[in-house]
Amino acid sequence: MPTENMVLDALESAVLVLGGDYHIRYMNPAAENLLRISQYQALGQTLSALCSIVGEECFTTLFADAATANAATLRRGLPLALSEGGSAVVDLVVTPAPTDGLIIEMRPMELPARHAEEEMQDRIYGAAQEMLRGLAHEIKNPLGGLRGATQLLERELQRPELKDYTRVILHEVDRLHHLVDRLQGSRSRPVLADVNIHQVLEHVRRLLNAELPTGIAVRFDYDPSIPDILADQEQLVQVFLNLLRNAQQALDRHGTILIRTRVERYVTLLHHKFRLALRVDVVDSGPGIPPDLLPRIFLPLVTSRAEGMGMGLAIAQGLVRGHGGVVHCHSQPGETVFSVSLPLLSHREASA
Repeated sequence: MPTENMVLDALESAVLVLGGDYHIRYMNPAAENLLRISQYQALGQTLSALCSIVGEECFTTLFADAATANAATLRRGLPLALSEGGSAVVDLVVTPAPTDGLIIEMRPMELPARHAEEEMQDRIYGAAQEMLRGLAHEIKNPLGGLRGATQLLERELQRPELKDYTRVILHEVDRLHHLVDRLQGSRSRPVLADVNIHQVLEHVRRLLNAELPTGIAVRFDYDPSIPDILADQEQLVQVFLNLLRNAQQALDRHGTILIRTRVERYVTLLHHKFRLALRVDVVDSGPGIPPDLLPRIFLPLVTSRAEGMGMGLAIAQGLVRGHGGVVHCHSQPGETVFSVSLPLLSHREASA
């Protein structure tokens, strides 16, 4: 059913077709993304081999009920434990196939929340950038006047010890100017070239190892089949350095950080659908982000650390958005996941 497959491939819901023996005959890209396994690997397996229902229910009973009733069976908010690690909560529909077997539809409950989060991030990011541009203008104008007046004063001073004070003023003016530039984020467009994401991540890991306490372990789970991505390598280094340092600081001096790479198919990023996307997860085993802080973590100057400036996540988000990608965060005690999704584009697609 090539035409039907093309339609199912474009759906955000995970769809699987099972034969009469309840073994997988087909799964769409959304199912591959949800269950973290390719269709090639999943064909011929049972759904129970890929995930299990948390609780008393099991797939065999649900399948038998749907087959006996010859009608669709619905379960809402069904918690799943994935064999590849992780979990998901889905609305599950089991429908008998017209000929033989079953059609399974899983719609992750996080999808509406994720779309709402992206809409909110769009509005917040736009408002924050507009506010920062206005703030930068209001701060830089008096700073420029202050710097000029201090330089004129320095020329008139005869005693060298008095010039030490003007140098302090100039140093602090320049520091404030630099801070305002950082608040505005990178204003340069990414310089796109073929980039190996694993080389970027390994470079960042080496940089981080130099300042990593002995109680923190960094592990990686890379997909070696991921092709080069069209991106700005220096900007990606900045993104993942910020995220990994954020994870390190969350752990204090003990715990683990996991870096995981995967390819996802038919993904929507910033209101555009892409056939292929790269996803990089940075996972830490820290205490988690307070729920009241979570919606605001990508705003400039928002931080839970007394010594922090709250710029790392804001800068990372701005750079990722400049590449047409998104950053999502899921956090609970014992696991915080920052997921960076970027389109996997060819040179021709990028220039179109």
